[in-house]
Amino acid sequence: MFSNPTAVTFTGYMILMVVLGFVAWRYTRNFNDYILGGRSLGGIVTALSVGASDMSGWLLMGLPGAVFLSGISESWIAIGLTFGTFLNWKFVAARLRVYTEVSHNALTLPDFFTHRFKDDTRVLRILAAVVILVFFTIYCASGVVAGARLFENTFDMSYDRALWIGAAATIVYVFIGGFLAVSWTDTFQASLMCVALVVTPIVVMNDLGGFSSAVEQVRAIDPNMVNMLSHQTFIGVLSLVAWGLGYFGQPHILVRFMAARSIKVIPRACRISLVWMIFCLGGAVSVGFFGSAYFAAHVDQAALVTENHERVFIVLSQVLFNPWIGGILMAAILAAVMSTLSCQLLVCSSTLTQDFYRGFLRPKANQWELLWFGRMMVLLISFVSIFIAMDPQSLVLSLVSYAWAGFGAAFGPVILISLWWKRMNKYGAMAGMFVGAATVLIWHQFNWFGLYEIVPGFVFASIAIFAASLLTKEPDEEICETFERVEAEVKAG
Repeated sequence: MFSNPTAVTFTGYMILMVVLGFVAWRYTRNFNDYILGGRSLGGIVTALSVGASDMSGWLLMGLPGAVFLSGISESWIAIGLTFGTFLNWKFVAARLRVYTEVSHNALTLPDFFTHRFKDDTRVLRILAAVVILVFFTIYCASGVVAGARLFENTFDMSYDRALWIGAAATIVYVFIGGFLAVSWTDTFQASLMCVALVVTPIVVMNDLGGFSSAVEQVRAIDPNMVNMLSHQTFIGVLSLVAWGLGYFGQPHILVRFMAARSIKVIPRACRISLVWMIFCLGGAVSVGFFGSAYFAAHVDQAALVTENHERVFIVLSQVLFNPWIGGILMAAILAAVMSTLSCQLLVCSSTLTQDFYRGFLRPKANQWELLWFGRMMVLLISFVSIFIAMDPQSLVLSLVSYAWAGFGAAFGPVILISLWWKRMNKYGAMAGMFVGAATVLIWHQFNWFGLYEIVPGFVFASIAIFAASLLTKEPDEEICETFERVEAEVKAG
C-alpha cells in the first residue's frame, strides 16, 4: 500500500483527522461540550461547518454522476440547494440560535420543541427523536456507502472490507472529540472539498482544449446534454429545485446555527457559506458535465465509470493527476463523507442520550455518565448504518434523497413556522411533524406523479400546523412572552 503515493496521501489525511479528534478531546469536558461545543463557534467555522456537514459524499459522487448521465438539466438541484441555503440563513439561523438558548438552553431539536411549546406530555420529544433516528440512520448509511466506494477504489479491496474500514475512519474522531472535533475537521474538509471541485473541472477542460471545445464535445455526444430543460417536465424541475426546502429541517445543519458564538457572527457566516456553496455545486456539476466529454474522447478509460457512474470524480482524479495530487483529491471525497457522517452520528448520539436516556431513564445522570453514554451511542448508530449499507448496489444519491425529504417535511415547516408565528402551539407541531413524515414515507412508496416527496410533505405538514394550531387553544402567556423576547433580541442583533 505504501508504495502507492495516492494511498500514502489518503492515509495521511485520515491520520490528520484522528489527531484533530484527540486535540478536541482536551477541550471536551462535559456532555454539553461533546454535543454542542459550548456554543463557541466563530463565523468562519460556523459557515464552513454548515457547508461541510450539508454536502455529503453525494456532492462529489452522486451529483457529478447524475450530470454525467443526463447532462446539465440535472443542475436544477444545485440551483434549488443554493437558494434554499440562503433562505435558511436568512429566516432560521439567527432566530434558532437565540431561541434555543432562551428555551432552557436547548441542546437538541427535540429539546427545543419541548421547551418552545411547553409540552409536559413529552410526546413532541419522542416523536421528534424517532424521526431523527429513522431518517438519520438511512442518511448515515449513504455516507457509509460513499466511504466504502472510495476505499474500495483507492486500495483495491472488497466492498465488505472497505465498508468497515471507511466507517471506522469517521467513527474514531467522532467518538473521541465530539462536536469540537467535528467542527474543526469540517472547516479543513470544507476547504479541501472546494479546492478539489474547482481544480478538477479546470484540468478536464484544459485536456479537452478549453471551455468552448469541451462544451462542443459534450454537445456532440448528445445535444440534449447542454439543454437545461432536456428530458425535464414541470414536475421534474420542481422536484429538483424543491431540494432547497429540505434545509429548514436538517438537524445536522440546524445544530450549527445553535452552536454559533452569537447572532453577531451569522451575517458574515452567511456570506462565506453562500460563496462556498456556489463554488462547490458549480464544480460538482462541471465535473459530471465535462467528464462525459472526457470519457467519450478517451474510450479506453470509459470502462472505469461504465459500471457505476457515481465514480466519475474518483476516476478523473486518478487518470488526470500526479498520484500525490490524486491522493489529495481522493481525500476530498473522504472529507465530504466524513464531515456529514460525523455530524449525523453526533446528532443521533445526542438524541439518544439527551432525549431518551436523560429524558426518560436517568434524569439525574451526571456529565461524565452522559458523555460516555453519548460515545457508546455513536458506536451503536454506526453499526446499524453499516448493516443497512451492506448492499453493494446501494446508490448514494437515492439514499440521501429519501432521508433529505424525510427531515425537510417532518421538521422544516415546524421549525420555520415556530420561529415566525406566535400562535403556533404544541398540537400544531405534533400534527406537522407526523403529517410531514407520514407523507414522505407513503409518497415514496407509490411515487405519485413522479413528484419528489418533499413537496407534498412540506405542503401538507404546513397545512396541518396551521389547522391544528387554530383549532386548539392559544399558547399561554409565558410562551408568547418568550417569543417576543426572541424577536426583540434578534432585531437588536
